[in-house]
Amino acid sequence: MAPEFNRKEYLDSLTQALQVKDEAGKLGTELAKNGIKNIFLVGCGAPNREMGAIKYFLDRDAKKLETYLYFPAEFINLAPAKLGPDSLVVLATHSGTTPEMIQTAEFVKQYSCKTVGITQFADSPVANNVQHGLIYGKSKDGYSAKFMIILAFLASIMKEIENWKLADRIIKNLNALPGALADAAEASDLRGAEEARLYKDDDFMMIMGSGPNYSTAYAFGVCVLMEMQWMRTYVGEAAEFFHGPFEVLDQNTPVFLFKGEDASRPIVERVERFCKKYTERLVVYDSKDYEMKGIDPEVRAIVAPMILSSAVDRFPQHLSVWHNHPLSTRRYMWKFEY
Repeated sequence: MAPEFNRKEYLDSLTQALQVKDEAGKLGTELAKNGIKNIFLVGCGAPNREMGAIKYFLDRDAKKLETYLYFPAEFINLAPAKLGPDSLVVLATHSGTTPEMIQTAEFVKQYSCKTVGITQFADSPVANNVQHGLIYGKSKDGYSAKFMIILAFLASIMKEIENWKLADRIIKNLNALPGALADAAEASDLRGAEEARLYKDDDFMMIMGSGPNYSTAYAFGVCVLMEMQWMRTYVGEAAEFFHGPFEVLDQNTPVFLFKGEDASRPIVERVERFCKKYTERLVVYDSKDYEMKGIDPEVRAIVAPMILSSAVDRFPQHLSVWHNHPLSTRRYMWKFEY
């Protein structure tokens, strides 16, 4: 049997992140006043994608500020020409020990950039190699902890540079986000258990989202099912489904779709309509199905990727029991040189 969701333990593990997000907001304002023309968001895997979910809304509303998203190895080898004293480099890493992230922190020093690291521990190599560390401590959900801190940080920069009207509301609403995440997990436990039973024997799934909710699809498909369950998945942007991927779909193909509340929602709804015709195994997680108590209507779309992630997380918790494959099991990661 999968471990029950422990609400108190979960909320306690995000307490420090809630406190640090206020520090992050102040730091964002301070750095923005000192001059920022562009922001480079750098991270591997899930941290990369959660920053991508936030970047979606910065791209939507920023007229002056330029924002770029990179995996660290890609960033170092490309060495973007715009890197300089008016650049901000944000490094997000749960462990703070990922080799490529440490290399990135060292690499950007030559450009006199402003550097901020968001990670668990203050004594980690990444935290020790940036100008400013935002530390959320040991957490049961580092993914959400980082998201809250990064969102508060970037919202404050957007307020200072772009006069972003949503900034104050976002930072205030973040106080309610841990509770909303816990509610989503609890509300989805029974469906997660049943979906795990139905899909336990499948070795291939198609997983899609649109806009910021592609990040949810990526984290679920790549960072959980592939990395932690060794399953074969296609993880894609819903906007690209009809440009090749849909040709592998048949009535037995499992498809997981993530629907948010942003401007890209019609894109995934188009995929949903198609899949309802051609597969009998469609699973849809829709952020509109969750109350998100304490979250304002204007902010729901921004936190929806995290709500969806929290909801679908009960599926792999139950699936790992059916597979007799704990989520902590790895074949190569942390075991070999690569």
